[in-house]
Amino acid sequence: MTKTPSLARGAVFGALIVTLAGFGAAPALAEGTNERGRYLATIMDCGGCHTPGAMTGQPDMAHALGGSDIGFEIPGMGIFYPPNLTSDKETGLGNWSAAEIVAAVRTGVRPDGRELAPVMPWHSYGALTDADAKALAAFIKSLPAFSHKVPGPFGPGQTPTAPYFTVAVPK
Repeated sequence: MTKTPSLARGAVFGALIVTLAGFGAAPALAEGTNERGRYLATIMDCGGCHTPGAMTGQPDMAHALGGSDIGFEIPGMGIFYPPNLTSDKETGLGNWSAAEIVAAVRTGVRPDGRELAPVMPWHSYGALTDADAKALAAFIKSLPAFSHKVPGPFGPGQTPTAPYFTVAVPK
C-alpha cells in the first residue's frame, strides 16, 4: 500500500468537497415561477379538493383545479363545495389579483370578505414564505380558464343541489 503525501491528499479531499457542495443544493427557482407554484399546489394537494372527480378517485386532470361537484357538510355550518381556481372570470378566480389569492390562502378570507370553509387548511398555508405564496398565486393565475360553477355554498337547513360528504365533528 502506498502512502499519498498529505499535501496531495488534502488537495484531493478539497476538490471532492467543492464538487459535492455543488450537488448538495438544488438550484433555486426564480420567485413567482409557474414551476414552483405547480410544485407547491401539488404537495399542498390543492387538486385533492378542487379538481372535478378527485373526491371519487377519478380526477379529471383535463380540468385540474376547476372546482368540485362534491362538497363537505360541516354540521351547524352548512355545505361547502371547493371552488374553481382557474382563470375563468365568471366561475373561477380570473378577476382576483395575485395579492388577493395570496391573502385568501394565508388568511382564509376572500376578497369579498367571506371566510373560506373551515376545512380549507389556510392556517397551515399561512406559513408560506412570500416567495412561495407569490409562486402559488402565479401558477393559479396561469391556469387556463375552465367555465365551471360549483354549487353552493348552502347554509344549515338549505337543500343542496349536488352530493356531499358529512364531516364528523368530535364531541
